[in-house]
Amino acid sequence: MPIKLEIQDLSKYVIILTGATDGIGKEMARILAKSNPKRLILPARNIEKGNKLLEYIKSSNGNANNVEIWEMDLADLQSVKNFANKFIKEVGELHILINNAGIVVQNQIIKTKDNLELQFQVNHLAQFLLTLLLLDTIKKSVSAELPGKIALTSSEANQFGEIDFDNLNLEKGNYWNPIKSYGNTKLMKVIVAKELGRLVQNDNITTYSLHPGMISTNINHMNNRYTTYLVNLLAMVFGITAEQGAINTLYPVFSLENKETGKYYNEGIEKEPNKVANDQEVAKKLWDVSEKILKDHGMI
Repeated sequence: MPIKLEIQDLSKYVIILTGATDGIGKEMARILAKSNPKRLILPARNIEKGNKLLEYIKSSNGNANNVEIWEMDLADLQSVKNFANKFIKEVGELHILINNAGIVVQNQIIKTKDNLELQFQVNHLAQFLLTLLLLDTIKKSVSAELPGKIALTSSEANQFGEIDFDNLNLEKGNYWNPIKSYGNTKLMKVIVAKELGRLVQNDNITTYSLHPGMISTNINHMNNRYTTYLVNLLAMVFGITAEQGAINTLYPVFSLENKETGKYYNEGIEKEPNKVANDQEVAKKLWDVSEKILKDHGMI
């Protein structure tokens, strides 16, 4: 039976949601905007698509009050840093960060302007950077009465993932399994949610990693038309709507029942992720290696 969502009034909450211009992110933005947030900031690489999103929210909800489109490109680490610096300077408070953006690349290796593999950077490293840069702001903004939330949209593909520290950027080449490298980055999100939850457990912040379900979205747009058609066909036959995927993703974050931090949810229900996510040594090393890469790029 599909999960239903009831979000309380969000008028005291400042929220950032990445990956909002397409798919489940678009529906999440609409749902959050309808709940009267203090400010809802939606980073967008393409401002034209961001403005279309605003129009969609207005036409769906009647208004887009307190919803803002800010420019940010996850495939450009400096763009992420610029966004964070601007946010800290101009807004200065944050209660909910939803790292939802994601991309799938199959049978090819695409490098960003930072010379990092596209999925590794967009799905993991850039949003890890965004979280690090905004973490102090979240800590200062939240309290026991107004708790903070950091959510990372993962995928059941995390179950196929592995953490090979010698192949984070596909230095050894691509995998024969076309979703393996994607699964690796989605496992990274589960690991970061758990490790971050441990680090902020005394700071009135709860962390989550979330699989929305199988949905036909634009996440596949970098792949050839045959692969995209096949994935979308499977999603149409076996999948759920983008709206239900958005509800599945938001439900654990706003449900009053979910008190524990760092948990993984599959379509709104707590589930055990890939067992690698429970390896504390791997978690610490991934955190340290990710920080080192960011330091080497002059980001932190």
